Amino acid sequence: MTRLLATTLAAAMLLAGAAQAHGPVRLKLELDQKLNATPDEVWAVIGKFDDMSWHPAVAKTDMTGDGSVDQPEKSERVLHLKAESGDPTITEVLSKWQPDKRCYAYRIEKVDMKVLPVTNYASTLCVKDEGGKALVTWKGGYYRGFPNNNPPADQNDEAATKAVTGVYQAGLDALAERFGKAE
Repeated sequence: MTRLLATTLAAAMLLAGAAQAHGPVRLKLELDQKLNATPDEVWAVIGKFDDMSWHPAVAKTDMTGDGSVDQPEKSERVLHLKAESGDPTITEVLSKWQPDKRCYAYRIEKVDMKVLPVTNYASTLCVKDEGGKALVTWKGGYYRGFPNNNPPADQNDEAATKAVTGVYQAGLDALAERFGKAE
C-alpha cells in the first residue's frame, strides 16, 4: 500500500510540474482600416518592402542582401526607428511576395526587447478591394519577449500585444490621415 501511495504522489507531482512548465502561447493580432483610396493607390505607398517611410515610427529603411522580391528569403530590411537617442533598429526578412494580391509577409530576425518585446514574430500586410476602396489588413503572430514562466511586466503577453498593437495602429492611422477613412 505504501508503494502505491508513493507512486501516486510521484505521478501527481510530475503532472503538477508539467502544468506549470507549459510556457507561453503564440499570440495573434489583426487590425484593419478601410481607406478612401483605391487598393492600387494604397499598394503604391505600402507595397514596397524596401520603403517603410509611410510609417511614422520609421526614420529610414536600409536593404541588405540582394533585395530581390523574386527570392524573398534574400530580401532583408533594417528599419531605423525615430528615437531621441541611439539608433533602435528592427531587422526583418521578406518571406512571401504576392504583388498580384497586393500582399507580402515578413518575419523579424533581430530586435531589442526594449524596442519590441516579442520573439518568433511573423506578419502579413495586405491591401484588398472592398467596393473600390482599399482595406488594409495587418496581421501578425508572435510570442512574448520572455520565453519562460513568470515573465517580467515589460516582456509579458500584455506588453507584447500592446507594443504590436501600437505599431500596427500607428501605421494604419498614418494611412488614414494620408488617404482618409472610408465609410
